[in-house]
Amino acid sequence: MLPGIFEEVPWSDSITDYDRQNFRVYCQILDACGDDASIEEMADLILGIDPALEPVRARKAVRSHIDRANWMVTTGYKELFAG
Repeated sequence: MLPGIFEEVPWSDSITDYDRQNFRVYCQILDACGDDASIEEMADLILGIDPALEPVRARKAVRSHIDRANWMVTTGYKELFAG
């Protein structure tokens, strides 16, 4: 796993330091979803987890980042623009 990337994204109802530090990762995840990339591709290429060696961990980490990235674009972005 890449440095600074957690297996499970810390969840909060407001933007966290983790969100700020990994905003680029969220963008990459959303872009990959838009391109119909597989969980395995996202784990390997974006999060640095080998899905062949750690399939459960890879799926868990990607799902967690997809969920948070979706939260950022549907809810969290409001905090970014709130003055």
